[in-house]
Amino acid sequence: MDKIRTHNDLDVYQLSFEAGMQIFEISKNFPKEEKYSLTDQVRRSSRSISGNIAEAWRHRRYPKSFISKLSTSEGEAAETQVWLDYALACEYIKEEKYKELYLKYNNIIGKLVNMIRNPEKWSI
Repeated sequence: MDKIRTHNDLDVYQLSFEAGMQIFEISKNFPKEEKYSLTDQVRRSSRSISGNIAEAWRHRRYPKSFISKLSTSEGEAAETQVWLDYALACEYIKEEKYKELYLKYNNIIGKLVNMIRNPEKWSI
């Protein structure tokens, strides 16, 4: 296994960044009246995941801080799933895209939980 040097090397970071970009692209098609509500909310929560992963990586010498930032990322991923629920219910996205993204966020959450459960694996 290659040595992880930066947060960019983490699978969970790469996956969360990719998912955040997918959210950005699909939310471009949301109605204009959603600009300051659903569009803004789903973009913020989806982007926050990778941002908090990057912060957690820089805090990894302090297990409690590392875990806290990863927990925030996990919460943001779950929040993004809620906004996807709304987007589907409002018929802003198709069910196929909803399922694809929802599963991607489940995967992100699973990876974060594994890191939270084993912080010593990631510490300096």
